[in-house]
Amino acid sequence: MKTIGIIRESKLPTDFRTPLSPKQCVELKQNFPGTKIIVQPSPMRCFSNESYSELGIEVNEDVSSCDILLGVKEVPTSELIANKTYLFFSHTIKKQAHNRNLLRHILKNNITLIDYETLVWDAGNRIIGFGRFAGLVGTHYAFMMWGKKYGFYTLKPANECADIDEMINQYKGLQLSPMKIVLCGDGRVAHGCLELLRKLKIHQVSQEEFIENDYNEPVYVHLRSEDYYKRKDGKAWDKSDFYKHPEDYISSFEHYYQRADIMLNGIFWKQGIPMFFTPEDMKSSNFRIKIISDITCDIPGPIPSTIRSTSIENPFYGYNSFLEKEVEAFLPNSIDVQAVGNLPCELPIDASKEFGEQLIRHVLPYLLEGDNENIIKNATIATNGKLTKKFDYLSDYIS
Repeated sequence: MKTIGIIRESKLPTDFRTPLSPKQCVELKQNFPGTKIIVQPSPMRCFSNESYSELGIEVNEDVSSCDILLGVKEVPTSELIANKTYLFFSHTIKKQAHNRNLLRHILKNNITLIDYETLVWDAGNRIIGFGRFAGLVGTHYAFMMWGKKYGFYTLKPANECADIDEMINQYKGLQLSPMKIVLCGDGRVAHGCLELLRKLKIHQVSQEEFIENDYNEPVYVHLRSEDYYKRKDGKAWDKSDFYKHPEDYISSFEHYYQRADIMLNGIFWKQGIPMFFTPEDMKSSNFRIKIISDITCDIPGPIPSTIRSTSIENPFYGYNSFLEKEVEAFLPNSIDVQAVGNLPCELPIDASKEFGEQLIRHVLPYLLEGDNENIIKNATIATNGKLTKKFDYLSDYIS
């Protein structure tokens, strides 16, 4: 019998999400008889402590008896319990400098770390994540910014809405002005963007149409990595090679930044992949983009104007491309940027419910009943005080 703990989110800025809702805790116990669940109390979680206890789920500050501890964001090192198995987004696999000590502490304290981001199917697709909600909210922010910049309309941010339905219902009767949107990416985030664009019945056009035509309605083009990067030597595109040897590729995004008004960035990015465009490109009179919703928000990353992440309280800033620095948002000649690093937190109830469904259906069976497909094994970054073979490339990162 395993005991699972739902830990309190302690990282700042505050995150309101949780891996399992109260009803999902009940479902989990029904699906896996004998499993015990303890929920650490939290004043900030999107579900109250009482909503768990009313359904017979134990709420207790002490989770030291748990075998498996489930969180969402990084756990402060002071709160990690030695010799336990943890699942959370550790943000270490790209060698993020700010989490180096977190991984060191995990190894020192014999903690088994399973990262949600590394849980993948055989084909390499992510099993679980919040990307859909990041895409939905990030796209909504782009329309908010467009309305604010040009005084066309006002929309409430997602965090002021009760749920996703209220966020989307704001668009009823709203006549969006002509705009050309370029969406980059092909994963969960980008498909969240696509979901809102389609709900709003924004017309999709081909790459050729986007580049060659102007429209009297909002339109978008959806691009994948082969559409905005090309090999330096002119040879055929190879996606696998691109991610292994990004230094052999250059950006071919020029045609799009010359024709787009809004950019939605939902790509997977890692060190070495070229920028979409350079700071010098952004100074050009041909650079047309005025709104950038950088949903994946890598810093430094593929977009020069993403110089910092923003907060839910203050999501926007302006970027003066000639000075290459931040300015006040929504000035006439600035480029406006959204770079909130925890977008799904704006719809915490919806996002938590969907995440919990994925967790119960696709992850916990392997964790509780047997990892016959090595799903858990392949996602384990550290165990028994050592990095696993798959993640040994992090050795220099923590040394």
